[in-house]
Parts: sequence; C-alpha cells; structure tokens
Amino acid sequence: MDALYPRLLVTRFAQCFGFYREVLPALTGAVLVKGTPEGPYANWDVADQAVLVLYDRSAMAAALGTSDLPARPAGPAQDAAMLVFRVDDVDGALALCLSHGGTPVSPATDRPEWGPGLRNAHLRDPEGHLIELQSY
Repeated sequence: MDALYPRLLVTRFAQCFGFYREVLPALTGAVLVKGTPEGPYANWDVADQAVLVLYDRSAMAAALGTSDLPARPAGPAQDAAMLVFRVDDVDGALALCLSHGGTPVSPATDRPEWGPGLRNAHLRDPEGHLIELQSY
C-alpha cells in the first residue's frame, strides 16, 4: 500500500507526461507503471511504491463537479506546493530537466545556511509546478 504520494493535476497532460517520463527514472529510479501521453492518468513507481501520479485537471474537475471554477488564480501568486527530489548531482539533474522542457527558476547554488553541504536548484515542469533538486 502506498502511504503517500503526490498526484499532480495538469492541463497540459501530454507535455507533463513527456517531461516526467524522461526525468523520473534518472532522478528517482521510478518506472512508468501505467499511462500514456493521451492521459488522463499516469503513475511512476519505485519498488511497487508510487512516486508520482499525473491526472488530467479537467477529468478531476468533472468528477468533483467543479468544472465551472477557474483552474488557476487570475494573477501571479506564490507557489502553494513543491516537489523535492534528492539527487546525487544537482547540476546534472538540472541540465536533464531543462533539456526535457523544464523552465529554470534558480540556478544550482550551494546553500550551507539551509544545511551542511546542501546544494539545490529550482525549476518548473511544463505545467508550472515548482521543483527543487537537492543534494547534501
């Protein structure tokens, strides 16, 4: 049984599917268990434990009866959540993510004030979800 795993609700399913299909195996060792670029659902596991699930936002809204509500705030807003991946090589992981459609937010940076030996970088997936790559 999966204790906890993130399920991202996305509007650009095919682009997000392609991004995570390319980066999750290298970042986490996760393998695609179910899903195709056509959606509406895909999941990646490590050792039979879910790591990440994508679900089409409109399919979820239809199930909840909230299709008439806006998908995003009308204006810029602070992030409400972030995916964090611990990796061996932040610079290499960032390059991998950017080469598959990620958008840079902050470069790879040493952050000793956050923890001894901590290095991280931030980017956004094709849907705009914030991701932190970290090593320490």
